[in-house]
Amino acid sequence: MRLLLGQAIYWTFFSVSAHARTLDVNRQTVLGAGTQGSLDADDGLLKSFSVLPDKGWGVDDILDEAGATGADVWRISQSHVDIYFPTLHDYLSSPFHDIDLPHNTSRVSRAALIPPSTSGRDTGPSSWNLTSLSNSTFHSVYHPLEEIEEFVEAMAILYPDIVQLVNIGHSAEGREMVAMRISKGSGGSLKQKAGFVVTGAQHAREWVATSTALYLTHALVAGASEPYAMSSLLDYYDFYVIPVPNPDGYVYTWEHNRLWYKNRQVIGPHEKCVGIDMNRFVHGHKWKAKARFPTVKANKPSTPTDPCTPWYPGHRAFEAPEVNNIANFITTLPALKAYIDFRSYGQILSTPWAYSCKKTPKDAEDQIEAAHGAARAIKLAHGTAFTTGTLCSMLYKAPGNVVDWMYAKAGIKYAYAVHLRDTGTYGFSLPPEWIRPVGEESAKMIQFLAEFIHTIPKCAWDHLIICAPALHVAYTRVQEIHCCHSCLLSDSLCACCIYLYHRCCCLFSTADDVLYYNSRCL
Repeated sequence: MRLLLGQAIYWTFFSVSAHARTLDVNRQTVLGAGTQGSLDADDGLLKSFSVLPDKGWGVDDILDEAGATGADVWRISQSHVDIYFPTLHDYLSSPFHDIDLPHNTSRVSRAALIPPSTSGRDTGPSSWNLTSLSNSTFHSVYHPLEEIEEFVEAMAILYPDIVQLVNIGHSAEGREMVAMRISKGSGGSLKQKAGFVVTGAQHAREWVATSTALYLTHALVAGASEPYAMSSLLDYYDFYVIPVPNPDGYVYTWEHNRLWYKNRQVIGPHEKCVGIDMNRFVHGHKWKAKARFPTVKANKPSTPTDPCTPWYPGHRAFEAPEVNNIANFITTLPALKAYIDFRSYGQILSTPWAYSCKKTPKDAEDQIEAAHGAARAIKLAHGTAFTTGTLCSMLYKAPGNVVDWMYAKAGIKYAYAVHLRDTGTYGFSLPPEWIRPVGEESAKMIQFLAEFIHTIPKCAWDHLIICAPALHVAYTRVQEIHCCHSCLLSDSLCACCIYLYHRCCCLFSTADDVLYYNSRCL
């Protein structure tokens, strides 16, 4: 094979990690200002503590302290641990007040943690204008479960040829769990469409995750002329959306405790506390692997199994009925190619593995390549910067994660956890005016991933050109190239573009077996 090198035109793509560093600086300013002279007695505090292993305060050390004091851990990463204190007094009386750790502070208004009243506002399908994605009022507020059920049923009535509802089982308290199958049929084609699965908030307090899943269902049936419509994807995919995987917990956040985390399962006849973390030791994959838990008690440091803690894992894998229902449903679906587990918060797009930081999935290269492109698609929508990486490296070691199970057990190659906005200014109390922009940027992410997966060919070329930062070109013998974009330019010319070092490099193959290289993507 002859190799012709054209003049390289290097495009500089912004590094996601660089944006993350900028965002952290901005966040310090916002969080620091959020408490100056504006803290009411009933307001809570969200403290984001820096992780400093060299000073004896690694992630595990902070989590141990949080668990011993019963503190509410909102978010964990390799660099920060966010802890919520309901009142200033709670913080001042906690050991964290005396710990010399750099931290940012955000005021959490008590009013923001009170579920909005639905009395007096227009509710019901007749007032939501569901025939229009752009003009619908449904995506401007958070909704209780009853209204979500009305929305789901209305979509099936409005779009009977596209939306079908599937009862996948019942929750611990007997509530019906519904999945939405969104498909427009094969159009006479015998070729089976790929499957794409989306789940809303497994953790009850992560409201924006469910709101985003609902927005995407609307975008999938919206007319092609609407800005964030994704109906064109139905030519290639069948979508399966489970908006409320944890209906009991979600209802509890509206009626009793806005910050409830688990499901509402009774643990045992003599246990005063209820609930299992649906994403912790319950999905079966690497269930017995060691994990980090912010639930360690001083009198039993090796057994983080207190049912009263938010992260209680249960006694065995698949103990939660909701998890069983989801797993059983997934195993009935054909040709699954992608899975998105929406969560909040953190602005992170994560790949397997969660159970290990040392092992690498065999499809890691493709998974990360797609994740980088998806993060860029999110940023192009509204400028929101997302970081990417494995769940274990970006967050913490967590066996039993649903994303690991979807990849390893359900065989879904492109399985991701997506922690939505923000990075801690609001946390779980994200204002309702953010619902639509979060949905819009998530739609762009889904669009990119779906197109990436559908168009990715295995090119029968002998050489892979690696684009180095300097004007140096090296090529390594490989058997196949996975393309992030491809097209047939003519009968004798096709193009395969690959992301390397945050650049998009295109390879052009011709019928006379000549491989051309240029760094400009189509």
